[in-house]
Amino acid sequence: MNNHLSHSHLLKQFSYINGRWHSNSSLGELAITNPANGELIAKVANAGANEACLAVESAKEAYREWSKVPAGQRSLLLRKWFDLMMSHQEALGQLLTLEQGKPLSEAKGEIAYGASFIEWFAEEAKRVYGDTIPAPSADKRLVVIKQAVGVVTAITPWNFPNAMIARKAAAALAAGCTFVVKPAAQTPLSALAMAELADQAGIPAGVFNVVVGTDHESIGKVLTQHPAVAKFTFTGSTAVGKKLISQCAESVKKVSMELGGNAPFIVFEDADLDAAVAGAIASKYRNAGQTCVCTNRILVQQSVADSFTQKYVNAVRQLKMGDGFNSHVNIGPMISQEACDGVHQLVETSIEMGAKLLMGGENNHSGFYPPTVLTAVSNDMPIARSEIFGPVSPIIQFDTEERAVAIANDTEYGLAAYFYARDIGRIWRVSEALEFGMVGINEGIISNAAAPFGGMKASGSGREGSKYGLDDYLEIKYLCMGGI
Repeated sequence: MNNHLSHSHLLKQFSYINGRWHSNSSLGELAITNPANGELIAKVANAGANEACLAVESAKEAYREWSKVPAGQRSLLLRKWFDLMMSHQEALGQLLTLEQGKPLSEAKGEIAYGASFIEWFAEEAKRVYGDTIPAPSADKRLVVIKQAVGVVTAITPWNFPNAMIARKAAAALAAGCTFVVKPAAQTPLSALAMAELADQAGIPAGVFNVVVGTDHESIGKVLTQHPAVAKFTFTGSTAVGKKLISQCAESVKKVSMELGGNAPFIVFEDADLDAAVAGAIASKYRNAGQTCVCTNRILVQQSVADSFTQKYVNAVRQLKMGDGFNSHVNIGPMISQEACDGVHQLVETSIEMGAKLLMGGENNHSGFYPPTVLTAVSNDMPIARSEIFGPVSPIIQFDTEERAVAIANDTEYGLAAYFYARDIGRIWRVSEALEFGMVGINEGIISNAAAPFGGMKASGSGREGSKYGLDDYLEIKYLCMGGI
């Protein structure tokens, strides 16, 4: 059943709460299956609200000591966690491919990407600086310090089951917070493996907790409404994010949200078309298009549209679909057949509205959806308005720079955008005009630990990674000293 897993001790089947594996559950077991073939990987104890409360209360208790641990010591523990993640990169990648489906090379890349945030924040933990402010009178001194917010809770998605946790937890722990995460029910094994390595690294009991369960509503209410929780962070859809924000509002919790995306990929007539094709392929088809920052709409200037489209279709035809453990595969399965059906419905609706299918577009009910390219798409079609979250490329033509920017910004989302151009004036104008939190210029892969990850508008609030990434896990406290 687990022939692909080289380190079976990383395969855990219970929630990790207060430094131990919590086997007590009244909700039975959760079957975790391989999306490539439907085979059972493991059965995990199905936790609920009681376990979530226990995790939060354990995190509250652990916070008393963890928040007092010197930053240098927290840094060393995070560094040990990073080292263990990288020394187990192969095994963690195998586990990720088993439960999520992405090609093994991509999965191992995600492990390195996630670990890079742990390494980054291990270093940033020692760089939380305060300020002194010139006082209004000679007998006063004004000082600003930064302190951890407290207990942090999180809900993370299935598309990056390691990295989405790592970049939240690393910042929280570096700041001196304790952490409780509910991973996606489809992909909890990567989170539990991270907990095992956190334990091996010596991170104290109660500091990092993982609650696995399918009672999303009840667990979600605990994580957003428990009085011991100071901050809640979520990565997922905008619709769910809005509901969770409203739940947090009742007790005025600090929140950060990384929500939906609808990334435009603009190709101007002065672009290097070969580079643009390569960038679009990398951005669009990574993780079978199941990425919040992946290209959602390709906008091409009319004068180069035919040339770009031909080059692009030729490149897409080279992609190989199959089981992620096959070394030649570029695209694995989608997370479920239901996901395939949703993507296929968008494709069919677009064709009914006048889009032309150049390749792909077949739903064979295998859990896989083929790389698909559509032309003659307009920005009012559902496939251009929705977050596709699948391996489909809708191509839209435009005439002027102003029109390209208008089409790109005509969405409620504002997470990531990409464009290819050579004219330096155009590069500055378009970069500033795009209403997105991240912009890739002549580059299709933009995420890294040193850069601030986050969006505008309905794509959320807050930033993850970079020197700004600790801000959402810290409170600014002003001290006014009189009688000096």
